[in-house]
Amino acid sequence: MPENFQNYKLILLLLISYLIGSCSNIEKNHTQLLNKNWKFKSENDSIWMDIKIPGSVHIGLLENNIIEDPYYRLNEHDVQWVDKKNWEFKTSFKVNSSILKNEFVELEFVGLDTYADIYLNEENILSTNNMFINWKVDCKDYLKIGNNELKIVFKSPINEGLEKRDKLPYLLPGAENDQSELGGLGDKKVCVFTRKAQYHFGWDWGPRLVSIGIWRDIKLNYWNKARIEDLYIEQINIDSNQANLIAHIKINSSLIQQIDFNFKVDGNNLEDRKLKLKKGLNKLSIPLNITNPELWWTNGLGNQKLYSIEAQLTINNTTISSSKLDIGLRTLELIREKDDSGRTFKFKLNGRAVFMKGANYIPQDIFLSRVDSSQYEHLIKSAAQANFNMLRVWGGGIYEKELFYDLCDKYGILVWQDFMFECAMYPGNPEFLENVSKEARKNIIRLRNHPSIALWCGDNEILSAWNRWGWKENVLENQGKEKVDIIWNAYDTLFHNILPSIVKELDPKTEYWSSSPSSGIGELENHKSGDMHYWGVWWAKEPFSEYKNNIGRFMSEYGFQSFPEMKTINKYTKPEDHDINSEVMKSHQRSSIGNVTILEYMNRDYKKPKDFPMFVYVNHLLQAEGIKTAIEAHRRSMPYCMGSLYWQLNDCWPVASWSGIDYYGNWKALHYFVRNSFKNILVSPDIDSLNQINIFGISDFSENINAKLNLNIINFHGDTLWKFSNEINLIGNQSKIYFSKKLENILKKEDKTSSVLVAKILDENHNILSQNYIYFDRVKNLNLPNPNPDLNFNKTAKGFEIVIVTDKLIKNAYLYVEDIEGHFSDNYFDVLPNEELRIVFYPEKEISIFEFESKIKFLTLTDSYR
Repeated sequence: MPENFQNYKLILLLLISYLIGSCSNIEKNHTQLLNKNWKFKSENDSIWMDIKIPGSVHIGLLENNIIEDPYYRLNEHDVQWVDKKNWEFKTSFKVNSSILKNEFVELEFVGLDTYADIYLNEENILSTNNMFINWKVDCKDYLKIGNNELKIVFKSPINEGLEKRDKLPYLLPGAENDQSELGGLGDKKVCVFTRKAQYHFGWDWGPRLVSIGIWRDIKLNYWNKARIEDLYIEQINIDSNQANLIAHIKINSSLIQQIDFNFKVDGNNLEDRKLKLKKGLNKLSIPLNITNPELWWTNGLGNQKLYSIEAQLTINNTTISSSKLDIGLRTLELIREKDDSGRTFKFKLNGRAVFMKGANYIPQDIFLSRVDSSQYEHLIKSAAQANFNMLRVWGGGIYEKELFYDLCDKYGILVWQDFMFECAMYPGNPEFLENVSKEARKNIIRLRNHPSIALWCGDNEILSAWNRWGWKENVLENQGKEKVDIIWNAYDTLFHNILPSIVKELDPKTEYWSSSPSSGIGELENHKSGDMHYWGVWWAKEPFSEYKNNIGRFMSEYGFQSFPEMKTINKYTKPEDHDINSEVMKSHQRSSIGNVTILEYMNRDYKKPKDFPMFVYVNHLLQAEGIKTAIEAHRRSMPYCMGSLYWQLNDCWPVASWSGIDYYGNWKALHYFVRNSFKNILVSPDIDSLNQINIFGISDFSENINAKLNLNIINFHGDTLWKFSNEINLIGNQSKIYFSKKLENILKKEDKTSSVLVAKILDENHNILSQNYIYFDRVKNLNLPNPNPDLNFNKTAKGFEIVIVTDKLIKNAYLYVEDIEGHFSDNYFDVLPNEELRIVFYPEKEISIFEFESKIKFLTLTDSYR
């Protein structure tokens, strides 16, 4: 018995050991971040410096006190040497035997900027040439137990670009925003030769700081048996009763095997089956159905329901691989139907046309790795708070990180996604086209499950520039007809063949638009079809009133500039710089006509500000009023016009620009004004060329609403000069005139400069749905009184309430708090005589009401010149 017992015991131990070993061989996929303990140096230096990863050379140099802040004053000019050098990054990481026992081990480089040779234990395992690609490489054969050294040698993007430029047997037109002279290159513009963010080379709102480095995570991935490589949910048919879906799954298997597959929706099993896998890549398509689905809607029109999807592979009840994503169930079409004018350009969401309201988005920093999740949240939430339902990701920046699109999904904001090509003709050699094809494929696959993705657009303004900016004629005159054909054929191949075919293959439910602006694939902008960029205001210095006369089917760019607020200006200047003609101010103004143009428009409409801070304040009002004019004109023109995306939402550094939110996240007057102009219900008064006053009611809701229209003309002391009230049926998803009359019949000539029309739409319970004002002369001609405001302060749960009452009109009240970060519920607003207005300030940190009262400042338009 004892001998048999010992034998049984030995057999049992061997069996347990085998089972444990078997379980370890089917262990779940693992990922290890390799972002720690990095050092860097220039190739010719011997001293290694610490650097945070993700990170870039400029930030590493700044944190090691080698350079000063490139955003401060003129420091940008002093760091142009950085992009001419090669740079080395290195780290070490430990690998144990359990990692090497895995069948598959790979290194994943989520974002390398840009030309990189990668060495693992001194073996060159990968070379990269595209900032926008997630690179993966098998590395098991190069790893060892214990310490492993990972080294990345980044080549200068400038030197690489110059080499490619010299090899090209012709010159490419465009790229005027490449600030090559600041970079010491003369007129040798090289941005188009490198697949990296084009704005790094400069733009008319950004610096020239050509970054180099590891801008996203580096990972060590290892797994056994099988791994889900991709999960794509194709939405075949969606209605209120059922969602018919197909789950397209790619599984990489190490052998021929049978495996259990499980599919969950919101944690509930939807599909269980056994899969027979071949060795290598397996492509499977599995039909799925969700009954009574809750649809995903844009901001303001419904909920943003996101279904949690999870696919799992299991062996012996052990999960070896899973893939998770959130999807929104919705239908989205771009409708381009013929009509009497041309063709419509409207998005139809879940069967109904939706007017698109929003702006153009650029990257939030030159140095992308330092934009954190709170900044993304603040910016996208700010867009939602201003009633946006669309953002255009502009083609000179980046395909944004997953968080950006997750937030757009969450807040109901559709994304017009440009491919990363802008304002230049690009090479057409096979190597370049293969590179950008890979880039397009990887990013479409990465982003196509997001309900926010609405459109793939080939490029920004290239079609227009080639045909209307003199590019083609310049090439013809200086290089000949043969070169014209070569350059155009490269464009035609990429934007009219390669990109649309990839979109059709990988994301067939999403429309491809070849160029913005255009009237069709390869067809020039004509204002009657397609989308339109209107820059007569600004570049041609046309009056703001021309916004009402230049309206296309979808306005995808227009804009006007302003400086950031003084709190931001003080962060990048000294007091002696506070002059629009100072070298610092000119350097933080990259538009060739910028400050002169701001001043010219300001002189048209406003009295001369008495000092620089008042100039900045009035500049904010000027920008806001101009874009308000445009947005309301576009919305009044629906359904002819079905979209209004102004230029631009945000900044990438502290600068005078077209943005409504500055680099530090502060709302300018523009963003406050836009919030009102983009409300789902808008009352919009307008005086036309015949001096007829028309009151439009605009609704983005589907249903008609019983409402009341109230109109009052009051003088600046609060006396009523004329009034009108009428019950109206506010028609859903439409713009309509609800009142029209000759101005002379309701307003005396002598009252023109001392009165305002207040328009309101109220619901049946007398709640204000929309309120708007129209003045009858230029602001500088108004006889604005000196108001005597009464301000009272109350502590609330989340901040401080300011109660404002005035005996006379307050024009554009501006509130700010010295040395305290926070935001106001409203700002730059008018206060009517004898009406009470309540504003809330939300501080970022706890302060006393005494401290708040001592630091809050209040000014009005009359303070800017008196």
